[in-house]
Amino acid sequence: MNIPENLRYTEEHEWIRLEEGNIAYVGITDFAQGELGDIVYVEIETVGEELEQNAVFGTVEAVKTVSDLYLPVAGTILAVNENLADAPETVNQDPYQEGWMIKMEVSNPAEIDALLSAESYQNFISA
Repeated sequence: MNIPENLRYTEEHEWIRLEEGNIAYVGITDFAQGELGDIVYVEIETVGEELEQNAVFGTVEAVKTVSDLYLPVAGTILAVNENLADAPETVNQDPYQEGWMIKMEVSNPAEIDALLSAESYQNFISA
């Protein structure tokens, strides 16, 4: 199972990577994509919206289920990964790089520090 050390994680199986300034990328974990199975559609219609931590920012549809996507921290959705419209399976193939879902501006970067570390997330999914 791939759990990169440089990311933070939620118990809802999202990851967040803080980039330059308060800009971050968000997606679902390798564990989540494995549990969902073949992803066939990603729907995110919250671009431009300012959302609270844990708010639903979209959905991911797999062959047998649809799951909500939860925002790890409060902020404004700046962009959606347009490549997922034509190739949602990218989330299965590369959930941490090419399979990112949203780019956002984080309202309070300190919220990221309260999320799970890679080790804590590994313990969470192993419990």
